[in-house]
Amino acid sequence: MPYLKDKTILIVDDDPDVVTAITMSLTEKGATVFQAVDGGQAVDINEKEHPDLVVLDMMLPKRSGFLVLERIKKGKPKGAKPRVIMITGNLGTRHKTYAEALGVDDYINKPFRMDRLLASIEKILVPAPPAAPAAPGAPGK
Repeated sequence: MPYLKDKTILIVDDDPDVVTAITMSLTEKGATVFQAVDGGQAVDINEKEHPDLVVLDMMLPKRSGFLVLERIKKGKPKGAKPRVIMITGNLGTRHKTYAEALGVDDYINKPFRMDRLLASIEKILVPAPPAAPAAPGAPGK
């Protein structure tokens, strides 16, 4: 089922294999995908297309993922578009803490399983169905 229909996602990574794999997975789920291979291009596409989500590599040519994150989240409240998932080969907790302070929604270490990324995207972009009301006589009533 295309649960990402009507969602736009910007993939930012300088590794073409990563970009291709993520793009294929997301288009299969119905998303419209934009691609950037460096930080400058990421900022330009974000400002032009206003994606729902950015999947952002931390180590990029021209402008680091942190600089991109600062630029696209500047002045926006937590939870505002675009939502951001940072992907990185850096295992340090200092970088994760800094990314979270800048407003990242999730931080995933490379290498990662595609289902881990897709689960995070679904959690961020697909609203949970409303909880069914408790049946009469159920505990707690």
